[in-house]
Amino acid sequence: MSAAKAKAQSIIDENAVAVFSKSWCPYCRAAKALLTQMGAKFYDMELDQVDDGAAIQDALAELTSQRSVPNIFIGQKHIGGNSDLQAKKAELPQLLKEAGAI
Repeated sequence: MSAAKAKAQSIIDENAVAVFSKSWCPYCRAAKALLTQMGAKFYDMELDQVDDGAAIQDALAELTSQRSVPNIFIGQKHIGGNSDLQAKKAELPQLLKEAGAI
């Protein structure tokens, strides 16, 4: 396993909610705003602001078949991107509670 894949996996494993995003991305901002609104504690990694961001994005694409950001995990389960998160708005309180994020 590559170092980037191991790092991505450990972030997913160690956090109730993990968001892999880019600082300039409006969809990432929308997803983080929704999580914040729900009162969720989440780990956010800005892939454009870390040295191994591109490698981590490649690793996430391997793990999830999703190359785009945000790439969101709740309770170690891949949720998808912002539109997937927004579509789950009604389920979010329950998902976040089960994950221990709220």
